[in-house]
Amino acid sequence: MAHVVALYRHPIKGLTPERRDSLTVQPDGRITGDRVLAFRFADAAEPEDRDGFDYWPKAKGLALQDFPALAALRTSYDDETRRIRIEHAGSVLVEATLDDGGRRELTDAVTDFVLATPEGRRLRRPGRLPLALVGDGETSRFQDRPRGYVSIHGRASVRALGEALGTNVDDRRFRSNVVIDDASPWSELEWTGQVRVGDVAFQAAGPIVRCLATHANPETGVRDAKVLTTLTSAFAQQEPTLGRLLLPGWAPSDDGRPQGGGLIRVGDEIHTHRA
Repeated sequence: MAHVVALYRHPIKGLTPERRDSLTVQPDGRITGDRVLAFRFADAAEPEDRDGFDYWPKAKGLALQDFPALAALRTSYDDETRRIRIEHAGSVLVEATLDDGGRRELTDAVTDFVLATPEGRRLRRPGRLPLALVGDGETSRFQDRPRGYVSIHGRASVRALGEALGTNVDDRRFRSNVVIDDASPWSELEWTGQVRVGDVAFQAAGPIVRCLATHANPETGVRDAKVLTTLTSAFAQQEPTLGRLLLPGWAPSDDGRPQGGGLIRVGDEIHTHRA
């Protein structure tokens, strides 16, 4: 039986995942504490409106697809104290709370770090500086799509990719919330209808088409694996795809508010339908 082997949340868009034994799925279908903050470019600190949702395109801020060195940072976030600690190469780069002064400290430290990387020239383009650390630290809102989602992939698919690449591939490259095992390679791409993770029911949405973020080694921040071209050449995919998006599997309540969600845990069984 396929089951959950790892769970992750990403408090700051584009920065380190935090591994968890359990995750709370909110009534809106997003993960509590996931993508609650982001470093946005100066000309993109305000959201767009997309399908009635506030939306910040990932290309308008720090993200691994353009700034792979971010993967070398180690980030932790304390929800209760609203304190962020960012380390690099075993040393503390910055530690601060989410008040105005702390946001300035965090933004200055991350700006200096990125400017010193090979991708620093990208940050110097017009309209990008100064960065702004946006988000309240509570609301999950910086997913890549306006509706948000829970992302999931199978470890067997990653192993198959690793065999084609001739190297071990770390699950963290794909920045999923949920990693499963004991499923056949690529089987998650065949899911339709309801997908149940433990006691929480979702609806299978689209497969995840990958970007250059997956080329960045999650330990070093160096692009060291040609994931995209390997997915399309070795597995004859039209687009480089690995993993699946999950949207809420419950209907809105009578007062228009979504209802559902719950707790998902490492060890939970996965129940699916296939096309």
